[in-house]
Amino acid sequence: MARNGGPHGYRAARAQHATSWRARRRKRVPHAGVPPTGAPGTAESRDARTAGEFEEQFAAMMIGTGMSPMTARVFAALIISESGSLTAAELVQRLQVSPATISNAIRWLEGRQMVAREREARRMRYFVDVDVWYHTWAASARAMAAWADTTRRGAELFGADTPTGDRLRTTSQFFELLGHDMGQAAAHWRQALSLRRGG
Repeated sequence: MARNGGPHGYRAARAQHATSWRARRRKRVPHAGVPPTGAPGTAESRDARTAGEFEEQFAAMMIGTGMSPMTARVFAALIISESGSLTAAELVQRLQVSPATISNAIRWLEGRQMVAREREARRMRYFVDVDVWYHTWAASARAMAAWADTTRRGAELFGADTPTGDRLRTTSQFFELLGHDMGQAAAHWRQALSLRRGG
């Protein structure tokens, strides 16, 4: 911690990038007079630092909106990676956590269709699809429909003339309208994306 900012300035992602850079530096012997790739002050060093800072900001934003810290870190690592994909082993090494921790985060993200997986030889690769936000939004719209359906049945069960029934009916109406609007927004985005790709 002292080497990477001290107890008050320590940032995990930045420390990870710095550690990776130091490991690369030890493995390479540069030519005389030529700064090694990734050395302080080089474009690669600045790019790594900028990427690390953005990764932290992106994860912090998601944590602030309700996502668990580790799940946010996993998704941030995936979405800013060059290919939009990483293997479980790469995530373990990058985030310095256990495979079980990665598995739990991936399970949550898959449940909301924010990531997908594919087998690559003997290892599993996780990736963020270009249509991730359409699939995630559509899944949320289906969740709103489930809320609307369940609370509507509750209103019928308790009776609309009771406080409980009235409360459930209002809840059902809210989620029904929200789900409808979300479905329309998802379809609109799919159309806009299709036109953009066609152009």
